Amino acid sequence: MNDWELFLQEVSWFLQPGESVAVGEAQPWTRGSAEDLPQLSALLASATLTPIRVEGTAYELLAWGPPDDRRGWLCHPPESAGGGSVPKTHESFWKLCGGILERFGGPTTWWSNQNEVLTADATQVQVADVLADYAWLWEGDGLKISINPNEYYAVAIEANGNLALAHRENGRVLLFAPDHAFKDVTPLEGSPPYSLLTIDNVPDLATWIEACAATWRHR
Repeated sequence: MNDWELFLQEVSWFLQPGESVAVGEAQPWTRGSAEDLPQLSALLASATLTPIRVEGTAYELLAWGPPDDRRGWLCHPPESAGGGSVPKTHESFWKLCGGILERFGGPTTWWSNQNEVLTADATQVQVADVLADYAWLWEGDGLKISINPNEYYAVAIEANGNLALAHRENGRVLLFAPDHAFKDVTPLEGSPPYSLLTIDNVPDLATWIEACAATWRHR
């Protein structure tokens, strides 16, 4: 089976009955690297890229590994830079990949169970509105929301609605996870459990991307 067939075998819900699909020719990676993301760059350098078009929408299937142990991501094509609304690390990522929608055959990382990872659609989530809807989490403990939500944007959206957030300037990473079973996380100072969390040893966006890419590369 080719990479697209392997992807559909595992992610059968992605393609709806009757949808038209055009699968392009698999090709080696040619886009180069991101200087500030060496693990991601090394992973992508080893990728096979298959262009996919579903009902006129373009995707890219990136895959790695020997024929009997393939793994990969279904991605958007590269995005234009965000005009300063995202940190430089995210702009570097977007020059290579427009964000991850689905995965197959891979390890467990902070990107597992996510519907959107580093996509333009994720950045459109109104973080202030989401936190306002959950203000009762803080009010119940006599607290106030401990960040300025306008300084953050969503870099990942989990299937259950949890968000990974990044600071627009310094790339600081937080989780907003009122429904989670994560390990290696700590409530943000001034926040109750199951609200805003820091990830132990993953302080910022570059570290978050690199940790996930390294696991995918070496799993």
